[in-house]
Amino acid sequence: MKNSKLKRYLLGSVVFVIVLAGLFWPLPNYIEGPGDASNLSKIVSIKDHPDKYQGQFMLMSVSIAKARPVTYLYAKLSPYYSVVSDASVTAGQDMQEYDKVQHFYIESSIGQAIYTAYKHAHKEVKLDYRGIYVLDIQKKSKFRHQLQVGDVVESIDGHRFKSSTGFVNYVKKQKFGQQLTVTFRRNGHLHKVTAPLIMIAKHRAGIGITLTDDVKVQTNIPIKVNPGDVGGPSGGLMFSLQIYSQLTNKNLRHGQKVAGTGTVDGFGNVGEIGGIDKKIITAKKHGAKIFLAPYIKPTKEILKLEPGHKTNYQLAKQTAKKYAPNMKVIPVQTFSQAVKILEKQ
Repeated sequence: MKNSKLKRYLLGSVVFVIVLAGLFWPLPNYIEGPGDASNLSKIVSIKDHPDKYQGQFMLMSVSIAKARPVTYLYAKLSPYYSVVSDASVTAGQDMQEYDKVQHFYIESSIGQAIYTAYKHAHKEVKLDYRGIYVLDIQKKSKFRHQLQVGDVVESIDGHRFKSSTGFVNYVKKQKFGQQLTVTFRRNGHLHKVTAPLIMIAKHRAGIGITLTDDVKVQTNIPIKVNPGDVGGPSGGLMFSLQIYSQLTNKNLRHGQKVAGTGTVDGFGNVGEIGGIDKKIITAKKHGAKIFLAPYIKPTKEILKLEPGHKTNYQLAKQTAKKYAPNMKVIPVQTFSQAVKILEKQ
């Protein structure tokens, strides 16, 4: 009798451990799926320029979570979810670095959106270039233990430049093994570090960092944008449409829920993003009638390398046809084009 109770106890313990492992044991993957949709009129605030019209511009997000055995299995069985590798999500960064990069991306995205919207609305706006933001550092870089993700490089060998292109071109002219002095800002303090260049490509020396421009936007009409916990660069187009419609008092939505995604640069060009199929599902769940999808015509080289290549628009259209047939998916290449399209809806 005692043996029987002991066996049941042991069996129950084993089952309990297996269930716990299935729920909580981390796997070397992430699960991507439909996220949330944010009403941008609640996020963007412009002095003396309220949002007066019905409908919404919606900011789409993709949910991402560490994979567990149970969620891994669910993702494999669900058409809405995908299993992706750690490397494809974090690019080898720890979560602290990854969060820093995502925060910078959203701040940069908002800055570019403000600049684009104010320019097109003919309102005064200026970009203040502050240096280059360090997004990633290669393991073989000689600067790896001195620079950190989130640092802002202000000068190299005492030279300042007006864009990241200037920094890159300067470094390109230097030789492998040559000592380089980088002046950078971290937490408001300036630091200097000197180290040799490495070979980052055939016949080309470099520091071994991934970078982008760090700019601050200055406007005469005060604006506040509070994205909350959302990160990444993909909200640029929708932010710029919300800001522009408030500045100009134009009714671009016509009472409809307008979803969309895509980056936007200072020239108003719309760029492609990841996870657009998940964003279509999110838009459908939140009642969007229109979805603006980035479209960049693929080059012959891309089609040669990727015979099955799909643009953001093609993937969005394909997903909507299956899961949201009543949603109108519209390709956009520029901010101006998006505005003209919405004026006619």
